[in-house]
Amino acid sequence: MGQREPVRIGVIGGSGLYNMEGMTVLEEVQMETPFGPTSDAIIVGEMETEAGVRRVAFLPRHGRGHRINPTQIPVRANIWALKKLGVFWLTSVSAVGSLRQEIEPRHFVVPDQVIDRTRSRVNTLYDEIAVHCGFSYPFHPDLRAILLDASRKEGLTVHDGGTYVCMEGPLFSTIAESNMHRAWGASLIGMTALPEAKIAREAEMCYACLALATDYDVWNEDDHVDVADIIANLMANSANAQRVVKRVVGAIPLGKEEECEAYHALKNAIITSPDLIPEWTRENLGFIINKYLPPQEG
Repeated sequence: MGQREPVRIGVIGGSGLYNMEGMTVLEEVQMETPFGPTSDAIIVGEMETEAGVRRVAFLPRHGRGHRINPTQIPVRANIWALKKLGVFWLTSVSAVGSLRQEIEPRHFVVPDQVIDRTRSRVNTLYDEIAVHCGFSYPFHPDLRAILLDASRKEGLTVHDGGTYVCMEGPLFSTIAESNMHRAWGASLIGMTALPEAKIAREAEMCYACLALATDYDVWNEDDHVDVADIIANLMANSANAQRVVKRVVGAIPLGKEEECEAYHALKNAIITSPDLIPEWTRENLGFIINKYLPPQEG
C-alpha cells in the first residue's frame, strides 16, 4: 500500500449517506484486503472544522448507488482497510426503524446496546485463533458522548441510549417479530450494526453509531412501513447527519487514542498460544495483534 499519513477519523455512511459534503477529496483508496474488496473505494479527504483542518476516511457501507444488501456487506474487509489506514475513531451512520412511540421518524438516536438477530454473517476477524474480548458496551461511551453533543448543537431531537436490534434482513419485520422486539425493551430495529460493532471492537477501534429513524416499524398499525416515506425521511436525515458528522470530526480528541480503553481491547483477549498462531494470521492481522505477542524467533 505504501506509506501514508495515518487517518485517525473514519465515517461509515449508511442508507442515504453515500458521500461527505464539505470534504476536500485527497484520494480514493482501493485497497486489497485478506477478506476481499471493501464496499467501495475509501475516500480520504480533509474537512474544515472548528478545531481546524482534519483528515477523514469515508466509506459508504452499501457502496455508491446502494449496491450491497445488508447480509452481503464485506464488514471484515471494510474494518480491516480502515484500520490499515490508521482509523481509530469510527462513527457509523445507520438508518433504523423505531420501536418506541417517542422516537419519531427523523429523530436521531445514539444507542448504547445491541441485540444480535443476524444468522448468516461472519462475526470475527479471527477465524484461525480464539479471541474473546469484552463487548458489554458495544458502542463506546467516549464517542457516544461526542455524537450526542454534536446532534444537540445542531438543534436536532436526539435520544440518549436505547437498544438496537440487528436483524438479518433484507425484508422488514413481521408484526409478531416487531412486537417481540418491543417486549424485549428494544428501541430500534436495523440491519447493519452487526457484525460491524463486533469487528470494530476486535480491531481496537472506538466505535459508536448515529442511528437515524426513518419509520415506525410494523408494530405501529397506524403507521406501517412505507418505502416511499422511508426514502423521504432518509433524504431529510442525510442532510442533518452531514452537519452532525462535521461537528463530530471537529470534536474528536485526536492524540488521545491510547487513553481510550478501546485502544487496548485485545489485552488478555488472545487465548491461543502464541506458538500456535498460524502464519496467515500473523501476516494479515499482525498489525493489530503483534503488540500482544512475543517476537517470533529467527
